[in-house]
Amino acid sequence: MNKPRRKALQGIIDQLEELKGALEEILSEEEEYRDNMPENMQGGEKYEKVEEAISNIDDAVSTIEDVISSIEAATE
Repeated sequence: MNKPRRKALQGIIDQLEELKGALEEILSEEEEYRDNMPENMQGGEKYEKVEEAISNIDDAVSTIEDVISSIEAATE
């Protein structure tokens, strides 16, 4: 792989890292929201929706990590 393409891929990795960081911040906020829900709301519909959102965001973070790894492997 030539230097310009490697540099372009590194730029994409940098953007993905930034997006991953933003998702991790939202994930942390959502987990804190869930953890601070009153006991009487735990197990309810709203709590389940928050749990689902947390799971989906966590999956998105993992997917971005996989994409970054694949791009890094392509530049080796």
